[in-house]
Amino acid sequence: MKLQDNEIRDIIKYLEVGKPLPEQYRFLLFEDKREVELVWNGKTNEVCNVVLPFQTIEHVDEPRTETGPHKKELQFGLFDERGRQLQGWTNKLIWGDNKLILSSLKNGPLRKEIEDQGGIKLIYIDPPFDVGADFSINIEIGDEQFTKEPSVLEELAYRDTWGKGTDSFIAMIYERLSLMRDLLAEDGSIYVHCDWRVNCYVRSVLHEVFGTPQFKAQIVWKRTSSHSDSTFFPYVHDTILFFSRSQATIFNAQSEPLSADYVASKYRFQDADGRRYRKDNLTAGGLTGGGYEYEWNGVRRVWRCPIETMRKHEANGRICYTKNGVAEYKRYLDESEGTAVPDIWTDIPPVNPMAIEKIDYPTQKPEALLERILKASSNEGDLIADFFCGSGTTLAVAEKLGRKWIGSDLGKFAVHTSRKRMIGVQRQLKEDGKNYRAFEILNLGKYERQLYVGVNQNLRDEEKREQQIQREKEFVTLILHAYRAEAVSGFKTFSGKKSARLVAIGPINLPVTRDFVNEVIKECLEKQITKVDILAFEFEMNLSPNVQEEAKGKGIDLVLKHIPKEVFDKRAVEKNQVVFHDVSFIEVKPHHKKNTVSVELTDFGVYYTQDSIDNVAEALKNGANKIGLEAGKIVKVSKDKKGIVTKDVLTKKWTDWIDYWAVDFDYESKKEIERTKNENGEWIEQWTGDYIFENEWQSFRTKKDRSLELKSIYFEYPKKGRHKIAIKVVDIFGNDTMKVIEVGV
Repeated sequence: MKLQDNEIRDIIKYLEVGKPLPEQYRFLLFEDKREVELVWNGKTNEVCNVVLPFQTIEHVDEPRTETGPHKKELQFGLFDERGRQLQGWTNKLIWGDNKLILSSLKNGPLRKEIEDQGGIKLIYIDPPFDVGADFSINIEIGDEQFTKEPSVLEELAYRDTWGKGTDSFIAMIYERLSLMRDLLAEDGSIYVHCDWRVNCYVRSVLHEVFGTPQFKAQIVWKRTSSHSDSTFFPYVHDTILFFSRSQATIFNAQSEPLSADYVASKYRFQDADGRRYRKDNLTAGGLTGGGYEYEWNGVRRVWRCPIETMRKHEANGRICYTKNGVAEYKRYLDESEGTAVPDIWTDIPPVNPMAIEKIDYPTQKPEALLERILKASSNEGDLIADFFCGSGTTLAVAEKLGRKWIGSDLGKFAVHTSRKRMIGVQRQLKEDGKNYRAFEILNLGKYERQLYVGVNQNLRDEEKREQQIQREKEFVTLILHAYRAEAVSGFKTFSGKKSARLVAIGPINLPVTRDFVNEVIKECLEKQITKVDILAFEFEMNLSPNVQEEAKGKGIDLVLKHIPKEVFDKRAVEKNQVVFHDVSFIEVKPHHKKNTVSVELTDFGVYYTQDSIDNVAEALKNGANKIGLEAGKIVKVSKDKKGIVTKDVLTKKWTDWIDYWAVDFDYESKKEIERTKNENGEWIEQWTGDYIFENEWQSFRTKKDRSLELKSIYFEYPKKGRHKIAIKVVDIFGNDTMKVIEVGV
């Protein structure tokens, strides 16, 4: 459209005084064929394009047997002599921000691996749509339950989602759906689970991202029964929005059993043997394209089938006759596949509290719901994904249906819950003699931290060095602020001081090593320092508790503390919400029997705090009780009707803290390989210097079975010599600790 002179003058005037242009000029200045557009405060078409390497933390693969369904694959070298997968797609469970994960999958080296599998055929997501949700989780400790609050990182992500109301939610989901669309195969589709609060917004965003022609269905799932306490019509359903990447999408029609009323009214006839059937018309009246005219049983009609087919029906006993002698076709009830599933699903109840699949995760969906979706929009062998995977329902169903999968979640506890669930699925499939795939646990780890304090690669070398120095100073200042410590100078290894304790900070992208700690101890001895805290994102394995004991022998009180990811969120730092937990420790004892070794877990120590026990007691009403966590103890605080407070420690044994532990009997046999771009822009593989934990045996608690084995199986080594064994323990909050020992056989 051509602008008038007065319109040009107005635009110049607005620009000169720095004021935003009136809404009318958006349609005059920019060419856009869309008549309807979704607009919100802060809208941008830009999406994240960061590429971060994935760190492979763990590889999980239940060993197969020579008599299982994969016997041929063992012979062809797809599995090693222990029955562990060597080749082919490995399923992926990723911990981290799904925006960075999606961007790295879309633009990074894993994209080719995804494309080699035919691309992602189906994405199901159940994003956080409950603006007032409580995502705390009940954790069982003995006969009691402790409520685990969401991590600060999860809370802040949720605040980002809803911080500015609907605008924040739309901005969050728009960027992620845009990335997901680009990851989908051309014949792929996406199902987005939501409820009445965000249905209209999510559907509008999906129309914007995928296009209105790609809308396939709005599925109504009745998730609960009617509530008697509702003011208006009770909310009893969720909505699942189904969009495709293109018109050439995969869809397999699903059916549901016939209702009793339908069977009673339609299948009213029986053969002599009691087989029920209904009668179907064989004449061609109203049939498009006409039919076949001939005489049958003395009746001339235009029939639906040729006479040869009619003779076959007669021979097979599929013909019955009206009183006028007109042939009709018998459709037997036992041959019926049911009726086509409509877009209102009332036949799938929520997860039964007593069901085997129930794991007490707040947003858990029934497996039957995901089974219907996966069967409808994917085929066996296809790759599917869930980027808000929560308790892992999508992944579990995908594995059982023979699909490949990618799952991710921001919550570490969610990833741990999914890990246990998928190990359980592998065990069950193995017991049933069915196939399953290995899966690996990934995160963005040190690369995500580097992103927060990264250097602009477009600068000159000298400017890069200057910016690197400045960023490192800012990093130290940030950590000290979060730790509520003051900066100090004049030391070689110390950066701050908190009360009477000096503070040393480890590197952002490397673990604190024994050499680093030795330098700290050396300076302590030189300057008569007796109280020290070392803060780090990662610590070299086996440092704790040995290094503290050595320091104690030299008169030094040494404490190792983890720096949490929350330090990179200024809001958490400003509100003093960042908690630095002491490093946990593991004690084990190896048992030898000829050329086999078993590992016994003998001790585990943690020192977590969620809230002051005194604060819990003060907030209690008379006659109430609550469970709190402070200084490595879970305590039940009760206040009687007279206001008298009693405290009962629930974690009476060190084993109460353990939810899961696993053993890698041949640690350092699987190197971690990362793919990065060289100077020519080509992807190359190189060893990171780290090893992948190969999960070869594990014991963990489930909702049904709270017991825990403390001694592993005996593992047989094919060769004599020295071997390294890695032991990983995951506590009841989803945090893991690892120890490596060396044994000889």
